This record gives sequence, structure tokens and C-alpha cells, in this order.
Amino acid sequence: MEPQLEKSTATQVKPPKSMSPFAIARRKFLRNKLAMISVCFLIFVSVISFLAPYITTADVERVNIGSMSLEPSSEHWLGTDKNGRDVFTRLLYGGRVSLLVGISCTLIVITIGTIIGSIAGYFGGAVDNLLMRFTDFVLNFPFLVFVIVLNTILFGIISGVWVLILVIGFLSWGGVARIVRSKILAEKENEYILAAVSIGCKPSKVIVKHLLPNVLSTIIVQATLLFAGMIVAEAGLSYLGFGVPSSTPSWGNMLAFANEPDVLKDKLWMWAPPALAIVFTILSINFVGEGLKDAFNPKSNR
Repeated sequence: MEPQLEKSTATQVKPPKSMSPFAIARRKFLRNKLAMISVCFLIFVSVISFLAPYITTADVERVNIGSMSLEPSSEHWLGTDKNGRDVFTRLLYGGRVSLLVGISCTLIVITIGTIIGSIAGYFGGAVDNLLMRFTDFVLNFPFLVFVIVLNTILFGIISGVWVLILVIGFLSWGGVARIVRSKILAEKENEYILAAVSIGCKPSKVIVKHLLPNVLSTIIVQATLLFAGMIVAEAGLSYLGFGVPSSTPSWGNMLAFANEPDVLKDKLWMWAPPALAIVFTILSINFVGEGLKDAFNPKSNR
């Protein structure tokens, strides 16, 4: 009986390893069908937009008087605009610009907001007061007015789309800084942070290796929501004529070229494609953001 007992003990199944929070979040996110469909749509839009030169051979800026305001056909899949330019081609190239603005602005905002929020939350005291008063100063700027003014001033210094990217990016980080600061303030009171400080870890090491990984989920969710907001900001400013230069195709500029009553009423092919592209892209980004929020929420069982 003793050998059998030893054999049965040796063949016992080991308990499964516990999964890390990020592994659990990844599994929950992959099971979110709506979020995964949105991810696939965003990848599809990004790929066809950045591969536009290989998908279409039409000149994106060439004005063709003989092809003005043509309805969709086999030659022009989405018709032409008032200047005879192919709408499908401009839609693809416009997606490149709109997505570039959204991604670049989001990276700038997240980087600045995370750095300032982390420093303010960790050091506290006078450093916190100074950085937060500066953040309040930036948040009190009338966003639209300053974007228009700075865009006009910098237009001759920095060329093209990067003017809009830099202006929006450097005026929009205040909210992220406040969120990161609040998370750092709560996280730095935990015992593992106090232990790291007690053994002489440098502040930069404590922030980068201990604090930021534990607030990364919040930063990721904020980044997805900011991405959608930046695309909307570009479209709105371009529609008003203060965003991307009119010579550069973007979804906002395409809507701006189609703001006449006869176009809105009788020529849907000029404004419906960019409008639908903006709507579905923003919806997809928001669905991804909600999926990430649900995945990183420890109370969620989905």
C-alpha cells in the first residue's frame, strides 16, 4: 500500500500558476467581441490609408475641370468633388493625415501629462503646487482661440500638419496630468513603495519601475479616449478653416469643401464618405477604450 500511496502523491496535478493582472486583462479584452471588431476595423482603416499611394494612382491634388462633381462610377468609385478630384483617393490620403494628427497629438499629450503628473504626485509639497498651478494655467486657456492664434503665428515657421499637431498637443495635456497625479498620490502610500524608498532607490527609479507600471492601465485607457478626441478636434478645426492647410487632404478638409447647401442636399458622395469615416473611426476607438477599461477593471467578470 505504501508504494501506491507514494505514486498517487507524486502524480498529483500541480495547481495552475496565477496570472498577472496584465495577462488577465489581455484575456478579457480578447474575449470582448465588440472591442476586437473595432480593433480589426481600425487596423483596416490604418492600412488602406497609409498604403494609399499603392492602392490608387489618381493625383490627389490635380484639378480636372472636365470631371467636376461627377457621380460615383466605375472610373470614380466615390465620384469627384467640385474641383474634379477623385473622392476615393482623397478619402484614403485624408485618412493618413487625420490618423497621423490623432496619433501624434495623443503621444505628445500622454508623454507630457504623464511626466508632469508623476513628478507632481511623487514629490508633493512645493513641487506639486508649482506644477499643478502651471497645469491650471494651461487648462484655463480658451482652447479654440489659442489653437487658431498659435496656428496662424507658427504657420510660416513650421510647415504643414505639424503646426496643428504641436499646438493641440501642447495645449491638451492638463487633464492627463491631473489623472496621473491622483493615481500616483494613492499608489505611493503602498508598502512596496515605502520599502523601495527606505533602501535608497532614486526617485526616478521609483517612478519608472514601481509607480508607472501600476498606473499604466489608466494611462492606456486615457490614450484611447484622447485619440478619438484628437481626430474630432482636427476635423472640427479643419472644417472651420483653422486646422490642416486646405492644400492637404484630410477628412475635415473634405467636409469643409462640401459645406454648400446644394452639395449637402444633392451630392452626398462628396461629404458622406469622410463623415462616415470619422463616425465609424471614433466609434471604434471608443469601443476599444471601453473594452480596455472593462479589461483592466478588477471587479469586472466578463
